[in-house]
Amino acid sequence: MKLQIALDLVCSEAALEMVDQIHDVIDILEVGTPMILREGMLPVRLIKQKFPDVTVLADCKIVDGGDIESQDAFEAGADIVTLLAVSNDTTIQAVINKAKQYGKKVMADMICMEDVKGRSVDLDRMGVDYICIHTAVDVQSAEKTPFKELAGIMPLLKNAKAAVAGGINMDTIPLAREYGPEIVVVGSALTRSADLRSSVIEMKEAIRN
Repeated sequence: MKLQIALDLVCSEAALEMVDQIHDVIDILEVGTPMILREGMLPVRLIKQKFPDVTVLADCKIVDGGDIESQDAFEAGADIVTLLAVSNDTTIQAVINKAKQYGKKVMADMICMEDVKGRSVDLDRMGVDYICIHTAVDVQSAEKTPFKELAGIMPLLKNAKAAVAGGINMDTIPLAREYGPEIVVVGSALTRSADLRSSVIEMKEAIRN
C-alpha cells in the first residue's frame, strides 16, 4: 500500500517546507481542495518544480468542465487528478481522456455517493485509475468510517485500484491494512504531528507491516 499525505490547511510556502521534510519518504503528496480553492494550481506548480520526483495529486474534485479543469491541473504538474464520482459520465470520460493524453492518472472520489458498489463498477469499467472511498470530514464526528464501504468494493474492482480516506490515523491503520487498498490517504494525523518526517515513516511502516 502507498501512503498519501493530504495538505489542506496550509499555504504554498508552508507546503513547500513540509514537502522538503518528507519528499523522499512519502509516496503521494496531495495538494488538497482547500489549498486549491485559495491558491489555484500555484502550489501544484511550485511543488512539482522544486520536487520533480514527487508524485503530486491535485484534489480538484472535478464535477464539470472535465476537459478544461483536468488539463489545467496536468499542465501545472499534477500526476493524479481527482473528480467526483457523482459527476456525469461525459465529464468523467473527458477527464480520463485528458489523463491518457498527458500520461497521467485519475482518481474518482466516492464522497456523498449513495450507491457505492454500483458506481464503483461503472467507474471501473470506464477506466478511472483509482476509486477512493472517502468519509467526509463533516460526518466523521458521527463516528462514520470508510472501511465498510471499502470492504464492499474490493471484490468488484477489475481494473481500478482502491484508495481510502477519512479520519485515518495510527489506530485505524490496521483496518486499512486488513482490506488492502492501493492508497491510504492521511491528513491531520500527519500534518499536525510535532515531527512530520518521523510520523510519515512510522505510518508507512504501519501500513506495510
